[in-house]
Amino acid sequence: MKSITFILTFSLLFGCSPKEVVTKNKPNIIFIFADDQTYNSIGALGDQHVITPNLDSLVSSSTQFSNTFNMGGWNGAICIASRTMMLTGKYIWNAYQADSLMRINNYQLPLWSQLMEKGGYDTYMSGKWHIKKPAEEVFKTSKNIRPGMPNQTESGYNRPLFEGDTSWLPWDKSKEGFWSGGKHWSEVLADDALEFLDSSSISENPFFMYLAFNAPHDPRQSPKEFVNMYPVDEIEVPESFLEEYPYNEAMGSGRTLRDERLAPFPRTPYSVQVNRQEYYAIISHMDHQIGRIMEGIESSGEADNTYIIFAADHGLSVGHHGLLGKQNMYDHSIRVPLLISGPNIPKGEKISTDVYLQDLMPTALEIAQINKPNYIEFNSLLPLIMGEKEGGRTEIYGSYTMKQRMIRKDGFKLIAYPEAKKLRLFDLKNDPLEMNDLAGDSSYFLLKSELWSDLLRLQVEMNDPLTFGTDRFVLQ
Repeated sequence: MKSITFILTFSLLFGCSPKEVVTKNKPNIIFIFADDQTYNSIGALGDQHVITPNLDSLVSSSTQFSNTFNMGGWNGAICIASRTMMLTGKYIWNAYQADSLMRINNYQLPLWSQLMEKGGYDTYMSGKWHIKKPAEEVFKTSKNIRPGMPNQTESGYNRPLFEGDTSWLPWDKSKEGFWSGGKHWSEVLADDALEFLDSSSISENPFFMYLAFNAPHDPRQSPKEFVNMYPVDEIEVPESFLEEYPYNEAMGSGRTLRDERLAPFPRTPYSVQVNRQEYYAIISHMDHQIGRIMEGIESSGEADNTYIIFAADHGLSVGHHGLLGKQNMYDHSIRVPLLISGPNIPKGEKISTDVYLQDLMPTALEIAQINKPNYIEFNSLLPLIMGEKEGGRTEIYGSYTMKQRMIRKDGFKLIAYPEAKKLRLFDLKNDPLEMNDLAGDSSYFLLKSELWSDLLRLQVEMNDPLTFGTDRFVLQ
């Protein structure tokens, strides 16, 4: 990158200290993080039903990574694993160990924002945290730190029971949730971002902002005008709709899992339409707040020196495959949007190479000219953005508790359910919705065996605690 090369050359030629270079020349970085937003739930990225003019604009000014994946989670709260991997820079099972140490206040390695602060950045955080280390210790400034999800009430579950069921209305502030405190949490986050942008002008330091929306996580609440943008009878039911997923209990995503309790069993097309209506509405409401933030960046005078990264912690089913949650290995749940814009970043480009979501953390470090510590296991995406062919992933690993494992490689995906002693195999090129299971087709036995061997190797590389024993699992 020309600007970074210039800064480094200027430092070497004129003897500026790293701190002097940092405070006067480094770019600002803003990370906007959504919660539960699947990869195509931006109008410009595929689902034309979702109204997202501000994110569409960001797509046009960004390089997007169209195959970005989260590795999964070690419990039902996938967001904990995703965010812990993001902040520590460690692969999932090493991040699990980091999470365990954080719980007893014994994790010593610097987190992402602490590395940024050591590099001369003013660090700021608002919104969802969900890491087992206080945000106040991790960021120089933090405000309105939110829990993993807004307040829940039983009336938000097991609905709608029939067409016209109005026991829950997304704009009903008496149910609290996102409305707790009187103002929608997404609006509060945008307010906080604008306030920090105003105050940042008095500092000579560059800034790193970590803006974490709770949206579009349930309870999916938004003002009435946003819900009215999506008449329920016009919402399309996913082609992969099922009344119930056949392996849901064995894979740990059964009827008692919190996320799956949101809609009644068996699933009905109408219940899926209502859940998707509310999903789209809260995304559009979040998009409006992102528009406010973008306007604030322009007004600050820092737009030309600011990188913006947008992503989500993981996806969501919302009616695909008979599932509501994200505790599965289908693309709708492990694949997320990832947009990067800023100086020298190509606009409107799409990179289809497989990457991990958390690769964006070392990407930000490289943008900030901060050396990546040896303990960070993810890779910067800048080489790919700059046109280098190397640097992507040739295989993607996924896991959920001890109940599911996955490998995605060479256009195919193999999913393993140990308790059900079941494999599922999908041809992603010809079957992107993952509806045609090829695992029982004898003509795919060799491919399935190769993917199985690759998955076992990846488990070792990931320090995966699950061991597939022949007494528990048979390659079918």
